[in-house]
Amino acid sequence: MTDLSVERTKAGALTPASGTGSSAALPAGDSADSSTLPDLSVQREVLETLLFSCLMQGMADHRVMAISHLLGWPDDFSCFAIGGSLASSFKHSSRIMRQAVRNLGGEHCLVGRWQGSCLLLVLKHRAATPSVTCTAALEAFDPQAPVCLGGLRQGLEGAVTALGEVVSSLAAAPAIEGHIQMRPLLADDLLPERALMGDQLARQALYEEVYRSLLSSNPDDPTLMTVKTFLDSGSSLDTAARELQVHVNTVRYRLKRAADTTGWDATDPRDAFVLQTAIAIGRMMDARPGKA
Repeated sequence: MTDLSVERTKAGALTPASGTGSSAALPAGDSADSSTLPDLSVQREVLETLLFSCLMQGMADHRVMAISHLLGWPDDFSCFAIGGSLASSFKHSSRIMRQAVRNLGGEHCLVGRWQGSCLLLVLKHRAATPSVTCTAALEAFDPQAPVCLGGLRQGLEGAVTALGEVVSSLAAAPAIEGHIQMRPLLADDLLPERALMGDQLARQALYEEVYRSLLSSNPDDPTLMTVKTFLDSGSSLDTAARELQVHVNTVRYRLKRAADTTGWDATDPRDAFVLQTAIAIGRMMDARPGKA
């Protein structure tokens, strides 16, 4: 694996360790020699570029932590990501995003480009929370393209997840009717579309947070069967009640209980799609050898 350790030169400059082969992760034209790092702002830019590249490649080991420490990041932190197409140049839009974070009391963030989109990773601090920061930074993004917001994640591993789920959400966004007007789109609201694209994080979330929430340690609990029967009946309370041989009010009560448990309401068309996808994924995962 590529060595991405970082060292301090005699002159005090912070550089990737010599001979590590990490120059491929640096911007074109930059070298790891301290002579190319004339001031702290350039040093910081190089380190941020390197850290962003590592996180986008799924790296979150001790070497990446060393880079984050050089940028002043704490060991333990909560973070979130925002992504979309830019309204203007990267330099100008990056300045808007960073200023929005600073104005909210945020201390650390990364801005980078990936697969034609711009991603902003923010360490939660003071008022720099997901929804507030996204609202403040919206002007940096193209108003004619979707903007996606991920949830709070923890630590460097969480930063990798946060960036990945926003990239996946941007790819899945066109499947949502009116996705451009829905600013921002939440990554968790795109779980079924992301799962259809092969996003393993989305599949696992649907399995753990939705499907398993419908299950019970009591094998006689009718919640999962009721939700599935209701969905299979075309969302008809009467048909589901006849199939289950119970009163319509019983079906209605069970569906409400399921909504309280999972956060998804089977009587809402969009939520029904989420539940249907989660149940299908859950049954497939439970049926395979060495299930999750």
